[in-house]
Amino acid sequence: MSAASPTAVQGAASPTGAAGTKQGLKLVLKVWRQGARGAPGQFETHELQNVSTDMSFLEMLDVLNEGLIREGKDPVAFEHDCREGICGSCGFVINGQAHGPQKETTVCQLHMRSFRSGETLVIEPFRATAFPILKDLVVDRSAFDRIVAAGGYVSVNTGSAPDANAILIPKDNAERAFDAAACIGCGACVAACPNGSAMLFVGAKVSHLAALPQGQSERDHRALDMVAAMDKEGFGDCSNHLECVASCPKGIAGTNIAQLNREFAKASLRSGSR
Repeated sequence: MSAASPTAVQGAASPTGAAGTKQGLKLVLKVWRQGARGAPGQFETHELQNVSTDMSFLEMLDVLNEGLIREGKDPVAFEHDCREGICGSCGFVINGQAHGPQKETTVCQLHMRSFRSGETLVIEPFRATAFPILKDLVVDRSAFDRIVAAGGYVSVNTGSAPDANAILIPKDNAERAFDAAACIGCGACVAACPNGSAMLFVGAKVSHLAALPQGQSERDHRALDMVAAMDKEGFGDCSNHLECVASCPKGIAGTNIAQLNREFAKASLRSGSR
C-alpha cells in the first residue's frame, strides 16, 4: 500500500512546570484512509511534534485534523460522542490492539502518556465482515443494533417506576446482571476476535436479562432470536481464543459466552419439545 507524504502538524505543548516547559511527544502516525464504503484504501503517514502527554488519543487526532484542515486536506474521519468511556461510539485499532494498549480503557479515555516519544502508531479501523468500513476509521456497527432489536422487549407490565426494593433479587444475580449490563457495544470484541465473533456482546445482552426476574418472560425467544440475528449478520463462530475478553474496555467476563451457550441450548430443547 502506498503512503502519503508525511505532514508535519504542530501539537499542543505540555504545561510549563518549575523547571520550564516540558517537552511533548514526537510521533509518527500511519493512519488508514478510505474515501467510502468499498473504495480502495491506504495508509497515510503524518508527523506530530510536541504532543502533550495530558491529551487523550482523540484530542491528539483533533490536533492532526486541525492541521490537515489548515492545509486544505480532508480530515481523518473517526467516531466519538461522550468522550467519557460510556457511549461506545469510539473505537479503532492502535498498533494491532483494539482501543490501544491500556487494559479496560476506551480509546477516548486513552491518554498520550501511554506512548513514548519517537513511536510510530499504526491506526486502522475495526476490521470484520459484519463491520464494513464507511470512511477512514468509521465502521458500520448497525449489526449490533439489529441483534439487540431481535431480542425484543420485556413485556412485564410494571406500571410506573417501581421502588428500588419492590422486586427482591439475590445479590449474586444482581451483580451478574450489573456486570453484563456494563457492555457499551463498542465492537472491540469483534475486532479482536480472529473469527470476527460477536459472542461476548450477545452473551452480555442475554446474560443481563436472564439473571433478572423481569427478563424471564421472553428468555427463550431472546436467546434463539439474538443468536439467529448474529448468524444472519455474518459474525464468525467463537473458538475460545478469548481475545474479546482481553480487549473489552469494560471487562466483560468470558463466562457470559458460556451463559449464552447454555441459554441457547436450553431454549432450543424447550422449543423442540413444544
